[in-house]
Amino acid sequence: MVEISKGIYYCGLHDKDRKIFDQLVPLPQGTTYNSYIVKGGLKTALIDTMYVKLRKPYIDMLSASGIVPDYIISNHAEPDHSGLIPELLEIFPNAEVLCSSKCAENLKNMLHVDAPRIREVSDGEELDLGGRRLRFIMAPWVHWPDTMFTYLAEDGFLFTCDFFGAHYTRNEVFADYTSDLAEAAKRYYSEIMMPFRSFCAKYLEKVRSMRVNMILPSHGPVYDKPEFIEKLYEDWTSPDVSRKVVIAYVSMYDNSRLMVEHLKEALAKRGVKVVLADIMDIDEGDLAMELIDAAGLVFGTSMVLTGPHPKSVYVAYLANILRPKLKFYCVVGSYGWGGKLSEPIDAMFTLTKPLKLDSVIARGKPVEEDFLKLDALADKISGLC
Repeated sequence: MVEISKGIYYCGLHDKDRKIFDQLVPLPQGTTYNSYIVKGGLKTALIDTMYVKLRKPYIDMLSASGIVPDYIISNHAEPDHSGLIPELLEIFPNAEVLCSSKCAENLKNMLHVDAPRIREVSDGEELDLGGRRLRFIMAPWVHWPDTMFTYLAEDGFLFTCDFFGAHYTRNEVFADYTSDLAEAAKRYYSEIMMPFRSFCAKYLEKVRSMRVNMILPSHGPVYDKPEFIEKLYEDWTSPDVSRKVVIAYVSMYDNSRLMVEHLKEALAKRGVKVVLADIMDIDEGDLAMELIDAAGLVFGTSMVLTGPHPKSVYVAYLANILRPKLKFYCVVGSYGWGGKLSEPIDAMFTLTKPLKLDSVIARGKPVEEDFLKLDALADKISGLC
């Protein structure tokens, strides 16, 4: 347990060995689960708890501190933050859980927290701890509908749960403000927050208007210089895109590879930055980061039986649910005896609707006519970037 400021403690834990999050998101350096204690003159609040898999070191830490919380603040019901609430309520029988109404519903359904132990709070409501006030700020959809922030008014400290988070374990508590941290925060944003970009932009402006002294998220470091993470989010949530295209490709017999490499060179000649991503090698996080500011996404794919390679369809599904700022997409590739290369990819775009450009599809090894079509596609893409 580390004292952040007088009477305010970090009681989170590092999980450096965790390799994947939600069975989807790769964790290059593991993650942290952040929990905080705020002591007032009369009462004590525990803000967010812990992932059940780390119950023993967490409970041992709380026990060793001798601190008995009167309130458990649940900013968000996801189990990596609230999983230990049922056990903590047994250990601290007089503690009361405070959360949003949607979070209360989730805690009861997901963790079977007893309803009488929960008190729902409203937007702007305050809790007096004795010389310190916690103000609750509803912040739905960054990234669940139950999310709220908790603001320690006297100190100007804002506990933002998943918002402004990072899977980063290279420092104990406070941000090191390095390019490595910026990269980890970017990966986190692209994988978790990007589908809710408009909400992120909304709450970023709200946080900036508050002029907070410290941002304390539930993953990654504490920001005692909030402008660092605020500026990054300003860039990522901006509606602007770069003059950049991501080409995500898979090629069975090199024919599709020849096509995307030609397209890459054609785009480069026209001043368009191209990220060529072999989807058999790149992980979801790296691809998601590249999509943050991309103007377009090109699928380069081979035919498998009568449709595109399954990995290509998966990338389309991923792009659809992550909802980056794509202006357009298109399909290029090669087939042997027949099938539909584009339609299964097109069908994935249900939540986001980038412009579909004409496909360039070759039969077998591409010929001069196919390369001329790719040059024409490069002209079209350049005009849209």
